[in-house]
Parts: sequence; structure tokens; C-alpha cells
Amino acid sequence: MKILYGVQATGNGHITRARAMATAFAKTDIQVDFLFSGRPREELFDMQAFGDFQVRRGITFATGSGRVIWSKTIVKNNLFQLLRDTAELDTSSYDLVISDYEPITARAGKRAGIKVIGLGHQYAFTFSRVPMCRTTPVHRWVMNNLAPADIALGLHWDQFDCPVLPPIAPVEHFECSIEKGLNLVYLPFENLDSIAQFLGSFADYKFIVYHPDATHSERGNISLRPPSRIGFQEDLHRAEAVICNAGFELPSEALQLGKKLLVKPVAQQMEQQSNAIALERLNLGSSMSALDISATAKWLASSASSKVTYPDVAQYLVDWIVSGRNQSIAHISSQLWDATKTEHFSS
Repeated sequence: MKILYGVQATGNGHITRARAMATAFAKTDIQVDFLFSGRPREELFDMQAFGDFQVRRGITFATGSGRVIWSKTIVKNNLFQLLRDTAELDTSSYDLVISDYEPITARAGKRAGIKVIGLGHQYAFTFSRVPMCRTTPVHRWVMNNLAPADIALGLHWDQFDCPVLPPIAPVEHFECSIEKGLNLVYLPFENLDSIAQFLGSFADYKFIVYHPDATHSERGNISLRPPSRIGFQEDLHRAEAVICNAGFELPSEALQLGKKLLVKPVAQQMEQQSNAIALERLNLGSSMSALDISATAKWLASSASSKVTYPDVAQYLVDWIVSGRNQSIAHISSQLWDATKTEHFSS
């Protein structure tokens, strides 16, 4: 079997999920070719697991000051390039396409009549019971049609009485002790100076801030760090709590490590706003709509946290694909959620 695997590379979470799948596929005889879109090749890092991968322009969001800027998003993206890349992508040698919300591979596979499996958090929103913020018809159409799939394997933090699956969010293991009062902060869509000014209000706590615009430096109780997968993971393990945007992958990692969690969704980003609703509804974390000093002070003073133990979803899915995809998605969902354990703590 030969698989074309497309990954939406605008967020590191998609790549982290694909890396787990690549590791599981490496144990089989299946050939998997990866294609990434939404980020230039030179901005991708730690990509050894993907071999000789391809890159296309794809689709991405323009953001500023913690919100999606739709006017700039429209200007930034090139629909004709997307259509051209889709038309020119040769899928004739592939037996299956897997798309982690990547539009070029999904559309090229559909055009060629190849079965397309959509694997990712966004596909969970095809089910009406999954929590979702108020959206416009345009938002809903884009969510359901950007990367169409024949089989949708949506991932989320709860089953919500739907055939969705637990997260694919492998957590690395580091031998380090938790440092009381230390908070890991990852808000890449916010202005770095605004983050530093905001966190400076909490002098009794320590913060490690990872940000694309940061250099390795110190500002009082705040340590600034540029992107680094290993460094980030080490500090994630050391930290007592996490403040981040309301993406899917990092909160999933934090929950597995039992970290107290506060999310700030990117404004005008339907997925993140919906994630914030889900976390609070499930009592897995807290949220704030802006860099809110009052809400953060209340969260810092709280001792409530949750720990979730997920099964190895990536390995389960690869085994399912290798065996011919004979089990129904509903059966897979039930088995995986039966193997998931959630604990809530409060001292």
C-alpha cells in the first residue's frame, strides 16, 4: 500500500499529530509520502520523521494582536495557486490519501477517485453535538468543505455521544521535577510586548514564554524563549501550569501531564473559540477572551487541574488501516474512549 499524507502546517499541532502517525507507519511496510502546506519550507523544523516531504503554499490565516484579520487573510491567500497545485498534484500511484485538514491532497484525492481519510480536530465539527461557538454560514461552509474527506476521523477531548476519537498528542518523557509557581506561556498570535506587560502584573509567579519573536532573554519574572521543540517540551514538564491559545494539540499534551490550563482563543477563529467552550464545559480548563488580569489572577490562585490518560490512538489507527479498515468508526471510537481515563484534582 502507498499513502499520500497531507498536513496543514500553519499550526505545530498538525505536525505533531502527523509525526506520531509517521512513527507508527514506520513500523509497517506501507510507503507514506508527506505533503505540507500553509507554511514555507524554511520555517518548518524538526522534520526528520517525514523523509523527503513536499511543500505547497496552501491556505493560511493572517493574524494580529490575537485575532484573525479576515481582510488580510483574503489578500494573503492565492486561490488560483491552490487550484493549480491541486490540479497538478499527481496522485495516480497512491492507494489512499490521509488529510490532516490539508486541502490540496484532500481535493486531489477526491478528484482522482481515491479514498480520502480526513484525520484531525477540525473533522470533529462535522457532528452537531460537538460544542461550537456561534458561526456564520460562511464559517461553517469553509470548515466542512476546505479539506473534504470520504471518511472523517474527528478528534476531541470527549466523545460527545458522537463517533469522534481521543486526541493524538504523544507526550515525551523528561526526568525533571515540577517547579512550583512556574507557568509555561505559549501565545504566538499575541504581541510579545503585550504578553510581557500582562505577565509583569504577577510578580509572585514565574513565567517561561515561548514566542516566534522572542530571543533568549530575561525580563524580571519572565523568561523569553524562541521556538524550540525540545526546550519547549522540557519546560512543559517542569511547569506547574500552562497559559496558551485554544488550539487542540498543546492543551491535549497539558491535560495528559496534569497541568492546570488557561486558554485564550484567537478572536474570530471559530475552532479556538469552540475549544474554549468545550474545555470549560468538560471542566478541563479555564478560558479568557482577552489578556485579562482579573481572570488570570483568579486562575493562578486556583488549585484545580485535570489529568487525562489517552490510549495510543495513532498506533490503533495505523493497525486499522493495515488490517483493511474493517471496523466501523463507531466501534473504534467506543474502544478508544473505554481506554481513556480522566481525573480531576483540587486541594
